[in-house]
Amino acid sequence: MALFEGSGVALNTLFKNNHVNYDNCGELIERHNKNKRDALIICGTTGEASTMSVNEKTELLEFAVKKVKRRIPVIASTGSNDTTQTIEMSKLTQKAGVDGLLIFNPYYNKTTQKGVIKHFTVVTDNVDIPIILYNVLSRTGLNINSGTVYQLSLHPNIRGIKEASDNINQIAEILPLCSADFSVYSGNDNQVVPILSLGGVGVISVEADILPEAIHNFVYEFLYGNHKETGKLQLKMNDLINTLFIVTNPIPVKTVMNIIEMDIGELRLPLEEKEDTNKQILVKCLRKYGLKTGDDDD
Repeated sequence: MALFEGSGVALNTLFKNNHVNYDNCGELIERHNKNKRDALIICGTTGEASTMSVNEKTELLEFAVKKVKRRIPVIASTGSNDTTQTIEMSKLTQKAGVDGLLIFNPYYNKTTQKGVIKHFTVVTDNVDIPIILYNVLSRTGLNINSGTVYQLSLHPNIRGIKEASDNINQIAEILPLCSADFSVYSGNDNQVVPILSLGGVGVISVEADILPEAIHNFVYEFLYGNHKETGKLQLKMNDLINTLFIVTNPIPVKTVMNIIEMDIGELRLPLEEKEDTNKQILVKCLRKYGLKTGDDDD
């Protein structure tokens, strides 16, 4: 059974004066609860978790769980390049009350596929909540091969994979290898329809930060059989999606959320605010999609 179907939002972490802004984080979480959201993914790449301390992440997750009140799944990203550290963070996160974990494969170390299997197996054996693997070659420098995914899918607590390898052929290999209970989620907003058409069940989305209801409806339109129209919509949305990745995520999406007056706050170093030229590109694209910017007339 899928941990969730539809659209999971890769949630931003809101900072003010280099501290987590809990008032605004609470407002953002509540906004997603009210705007058709199927899951919240917290302390991930988009949430700038790599700049957060263990205490900050744990406290934010405890806060989010209390705020959500079991209305939708809360999924925490707990990966690192250290197996022991991943286990410790996963245990703390489970104690915080989350519904599942999203864990990327170890980066920088560049282990073997056998090492990947051992890493995830040991981590999974130390927690009692579902795990979604995260394959993101562009950030980790290491692909999780389809055969490795199959071996890991045999573990009862490993319930799916967020696929952001950009390799559609690999995803086409994973789905027939694994059981129907193993869920594949698109990790790239511009590949949602191709992955759903192969048998995927949803997306973990950056674009959903700014268009939560639209992305939810988009995925469910496909799942309910409206393939032709969602295919057209995917092509239409790709311009906005690509603009949200003109530099490293989450710089563009956080900039966009401030432009459309969502009061998302600041980035943490080493990430920095977007240059004026890129902001102009974002504003132009937002207006094309009918999103009101702070510079627009009322």
